Amino acid sequence: MLAASVTYSYAREFQDWSNFGRYHTANTEVKSLPAEQRKVVFLGNSITDNWAKKRPAFFHDNGYVGRGISGQTTYQFLSRFREDVINLHPRIVVINAATNDVAENTHPYDEDMTVGNITSLIELAQANGITPVLTTTLPAASFPWRKEITDSSDKIISLNKRLQALAEQKGILFVDYYSSLITPDDPSRALNASYSYDGVHPNETGYAVMESIINPVLQKILAK
Repeated sequence: MLAASVTYSYAREFQDWSNFGRYHTANTEVKSLPAEQRKVVFLGNSITDNWAKKRPAFFHDNGYVGRGISGQTTYQFLSRFREDVINLHPRIVVINAATNDVAENTHPYDEDMTVGNITSLIELAQANGITPVLTTTLPAASFPWRKEITDSSDKIISLNKRLQALAEQKGILFVDYYSSLITPDDPSRALNASYSYDGVHPNETGYAVMESIINPVLQKILAK
């Protein structure tokens, strides 16, 4: 039993470290682009990763860069923030985080730790002259890969309140995807089935809603 656990641990560690360098070649290419083509970096997990894959025109046409990695938590975002954000020299970073923190992909969920990680991301951006934009964690009443977690909706609501307060404290913009994506009048507070294929990840309709929310915010900042 111990040997199996150790083998799993090493396999997972290798997978995590290989993911950190996933964008190494792409980042080299992005750094050579004109500044207008790398104005904004979207940092996130599979929600951001899938967004860039499903809606590439949104990113390409606006000079946005997607840097999402499936399964990652805020702990892992910190490890790759320099490589995937700072070194690209964007004007703005959009941070969408913590779905996988709540799902306990890498650590037992601790709201204080997650908020602390996101605080560090914000402070790293600001210290490097990058404007951080913080977004809500999306609704998720359950996780297909972590069915034993049954209180995710309560945790996400609590976390989003903390994130809003954090944004106010740091004097940065806080963008609310959550209210537009939640299922109306549903006590489970699930991600609207019209906007998702599995209750966690948006479909193309869901991404179109998110684009209609975030793009005017970014364009207003970029116009200054």
